[in-house]
Amino acid sequence: MVKISAPIIRKFEYSQNEIQSLDKEITNEKDSKLLLRYPTIYIVNDQFSDDKYSIYVGETTDIKRRSLEHLQNDSKEDAAIDESSQKFWQDVDNSKDAEMYLIGHEHFNKSLTLDIENKLIHYMSGIDKVDHLYNRRTNQQEDYYTSDELNPIFSKIWNKLRNDNRELFPLERVIRDSAIFKASPFHKLTKEQFDARDQIIMKIEEALNRNKEGQLILVSGEAGSGKTVLLSSLFYELSQLSTKNGDNKILEGSSQYLLVNHDQQLKVYEQIIEKLGLSSKDGKKIVTKPTMFLNEHESLDKKADVILVDEAHLLWTQGKQAYRGENQLQDLLDRAKVVVAIFDENQILSREQYVDENEMRKRLHEADLSGNYIRLENQMRMHANPDTIGWIRNVIDKHEIFKIPTDHQYDLKVFDSPENMFKAIADKSKNQDSGISRMLATFDWEYIDKKKPENEDYWNVKVGDFSMPWNLQLPETKEQKLKNRNLAWAEQEQTINEIGSTFTIQGFDLNYAGVIIGPSVKYRDGKIIFDKKCSKNKKATQRRTYNGKKLDISDRLLNNELNVLLTRGVNGLYIYAVDEQLQRKLMESQEE
Repeated sequence: MVKISAPIIRKFEYSQNEIQSLDKEITNEKDSKLLLRYPTIYIVNDQFSDDKYSIYVGETTDIKRRSLEHLQNDSKEDAAIDESSQKFWQDVDNSKDAEMYLIGHEHFNKSLTLDIENKLIHYMSGIDKVDHLYNRRTNQQEDYYTSDELNPIFSKIWNKLRNDNRELFPLERVIRDSAIFKASPFHKLTKEQFDARDQIIMKIEEALNRNKEGQLILVSGEAGSGKTVLLSSLFYELSQLSTKNGDNKILEGSSQYLLVNHDQQLKVYEQIIEKLGLSSKDGKKIVTKPTMFLNEHESLDKKADVILVDEAHLLWTQGKQAYRGENQLQDLLDRAKVVVAIFDENQILSREQYVDENEMRKRLHEADLSGNYIRLENQMRMHANPDTIGWIRNVIDKHEIFKIPTDHQYDLKVFDSPENMFKAIADKSKNQDSGISRMLATFDWEYIDKKKPENEDYWNVKVGDFSMPWNLQLPETKEQKLKNRNLAWAEQEQTINEIGSTFTIQGFDLNYAGVIIGPSVKYRDGKIIFDKKCSKNKKATQRRTYNGKKLDISDRLLNNELNVLLTRGVNGLYIYAVDEQLQRKLMESQEE
């Protein structure tokens, strides 16, 4: 294995006088070579309040020339850059606190610096104290001579930056645990995701160029297949291509909207676009819920160019008080030239989102015929071997329980009590290396939002003497409220003492997930079955009127609920079942 040398990092005041004298400042011959004549990476930071920074990350082969371009040209009123970036360079030019970290390494080449630049942008986007992030381009590189050195060199750079400023450069693990990091458009895409993004952009260009309307592009994949990262990257890439300074004349000036029918996921996307300075369209939100979008765009005269829908399986297929239509997907198609819908039919949780198999097959067939159907096959969330993933899929898809396979990289364990499982999850949560871990449960205990239960402080999940509140109920201090305002449920500190539901955790992942399988899931005659009488999830158990018929789709929806919960854990899944026969079978499955 090649020994990776330490990077050279120097910090300077970011001003024209300081930049002009870099040759005099860097007197060491090796430092001068690597920082002034090799490709380098630079981070310009301007601390504009006690705990907030504006950041620019870049790479260059000539740091003096590039810095003077920023300060002398990019700060001018007629600069050929967007207004927010222009203001950043004006502020930096006038600031007394602006600094630059200049980073060099003896193995730096153009491809490696572009990849590290992209990874730094990715990391900085997940830091709470970074209020705005500039440059924001994505320059993902494919294989090259030193590509295997990307991660070790990056970690050495990050640790050295952290030694200088622990506030601006927190622990890598803390950043990787943030929901905004996990949904960031700056992830390095897999080949499957990269090819899918290129194919979708090509299809969008074709539709806009030929002035087509109501085009549907469907992207499917199981939980953990990287759908959200693909969509986030696609949305950001389209927003960059649509700018006036872009070189794509078909997409220049086009409008894009990102819609999601999930409160927690919406919060994450709102943070991303605010941090990246992506503006609204004609005063209307570019990231919002489908219903809000439809209410704001009632007219069919001016159609959106592109609508991207995350978690499209959560779209409504029947009218509600806030939505008077009959099918949100069709209504979006009526208001757009292209709709890109990311979905997993095995994550439909509510009768209002139900689509029958014939309609789903018709949509898929039509999309497939026109080359508008893409399926992501790779499992990216769970760091487990194929046998472990197969065991979980057998439970969900075939309702069978076999012997738990040996897996040295994934912790799959059945507990003898919810108390012991919670203790294990709490221990994992305390361990900084283990990251965010939380308790989850099937919706088999009463919970009414914004209403207190009689004679108790909270709606609780109860198993024997074990009792723990459902999600989003525990009180917060003033400091916690301020901090939690932009955090998803699982990221909030106090939620280690709550139990999450499918509606809270869907779309997110945990490092370790402790799942209480409630009494609605049973084991009888060698098979897992579902008992809707034991579920408190009325959205799943009440009959659905569809095409004039009353349908009982509870088995499918309760199975989907189990699917969501058992696929949240990245590094481990802990299970306890309330049903005695199911618990006994699960315990037997892990016996030596």
